[in-house]
Amino acid sequence: AAQLARFAAIGAMSTVGHLLLYAALSPALGAQAANALALLLCALANTAANRRLTFGHRGRGSALRHHGKGLVVFLIGLALTSGSLAALHHAAPSATHATDLAVLLAANLTATVLRFLLLRAWVFRA
Repeated sequence: AAQLARFAAIGAMSTVGHLLLYAALSPALGAQAANALALLLCALANTAANRRLTFGHRGRGSALRHHGKGLVVFLIGLALTSGSLAALHHAAPSATHATDLAVLLAANLTATVLRFLLLRAWVFRA
């Protein structure tokens, strides 16, 4: 239960960070590039925080392997969020920025559940 609570707190902070970075970057970079950059930055921080706080891995041992697997998990999240934005912009080309954020929030919540399962079962497996 404590592991799940730590993961949820880190996930919530990552989701908020992703949405804030997306909102700041999208006017200059466009939706897809802003999403990718914001998600990458948050995924790196998320993996590092979960590695230490949720799964108890400290030091450099296995850090490169953990972050490499974390990048694979990131790509799954990127596919979900980018695919959701692409579907939204195809279905509603004039969707508002607020609608983008709502779609990203829903996609990010789905990605977070998958992320937890993959981190626990594959990336940080005992």
